[in-house]
Amino acid sequence: MTRDAGQSRAELTDRFGRTIDYVRIAVTSACNLRCTYCLKDEAPEAIRQLATANAAQLIALFGGMGVRKIRFTGGEPLLHPRIAELVRIAKTTPGIDTIRLTTNGVLLDRQLEALVEAGLDGVNLSLDTLDRDKFLSITRRDRFEQVRKALDRLLATPGLTVKINTLMLRGINSDEIPAFVELTRNHDVTVRFMELQPFDDSQIWRTGRFMGAEMIRERLVVAYPELEAVTGHSTEHYSFRLPGHRSSIAIIPAFSRNFCSSCSKLRITADAKLIGCLYHHESIDLAPALKGEMNEEEIKQRIVEAVQQKPKDGLKSSHDTAASSMSRIGG
Repeated sequence: MTRDAGQSRAELTDRFGRTIDYVRIAVTSACNLRCTYCLKDEAPEAIRQLATANAAQLIALFGGMGVRKIRFTGGEPLLHPRIAELVRIAKTTPGIDTIRLTTNGVLLDRQLEALVEAGLDGVNLSLDTLDRDKFLSITRRDRFEQVRKALDRLLATPGLTVKINTLMLRGINSDEIPAFVELTRNHDVTVRFMELQPFDDSQIWRTGRFMGAEMIRERLVVAYPELEAVTGHSTEHYSFRLPGHRSSIAIIPAFSRNFCSSCSKLRITADAKLIGCLYHHESIDLAPALKGEMNEEEIKQRIVEAVQQKPKDGLKSSHDTAASSMSRIGG
C-alpha cells in the first residue's frame, strides 16, 4: 500500500477503529412496488433522484478516501434513467473495486445486459415469494412474471455474484423455505433469509408476522438435518450448504442481532443526505456541496464528519430515531 493510500484509509476510520470502505447510494426514492413491509399503498411523497453528475462526483471522492465497494439502491435503482452509466462511472473510478446493485427485479430482464456490459459485479434480488398470488399480496403489484423472468436470466448469467434476499414473514411466506433452498441445488446463487425490520411505515411490524433468525434456523435444520455449517459474509450470522448443492443458504438476523461492531458502510440518500448509521435520522446534507457551494476539501471534511458520528451500537442508541421506511434511507 502506498503512503497516500494508507492516509486515505485512515481518513475514513471512525472513533471506534472501524474502517469505512463501503457506500450504499440510493439513486432514486421511486419504487414500482408497494411492499407491505416498506411503503404504504397511497400517493407517494415527492420523488427524489440523485443527479448522475452528483453521483459521479461523490463516487470519485469516496474512491479517493478508501472506499472500495459501491452498491446502488433505491427505492428501485433501475428506475434511474442512467443507471447503467452510473455503473460504468463507478467501475472506472480509481480506487473502486466492486460495483453491486440491489433490485426488486421488475425491470431487470430488459436492463441486465447493459448493466453487465457496464461492469456490474453482482446483483442482490429482493424476492420474498415464488408464488404469483403471494407476490401480489406482498407487493400490491402484479409484476411476478417480470421478476420470475429476471431471476431466470440472473441464474443463467455467468460472472455475476447473485444473491436472493428473502424477507421472512410468519404465516405469509414461511412455508416457502424449501422452494428457495432448492434454487441452490443447481445454481450459483446464495439464498439469504432475512428478518423483518421495523421500517415498514407502521404497517405490519406489530401484527405477529416477525420471524426471527432462530426460528428460521430451526425450520431449516428440521427440514434438512444434513445441513453443513460454512463461513458466510459478515452479516450472514448463519451460513449453510447442503450436500450435492452448488451454493449456500444464509440467515441474516437484521433485527434480533446487529453487526455494528464490524460496520464498514455509509449511506447516501436520493436527496444527497449522508447517513452514517441505519438506525438514526441524523444525517449530513451534501446538497449544498454538490451545488458548488463548497470545495473538494470541504466536502471531504463533511464525509469525515459523518464517519465520526457513527455510534458504537446504533440499534441500542437509536431511541426511536430510525426512519419509518427503509425506502427513505436507501435500502
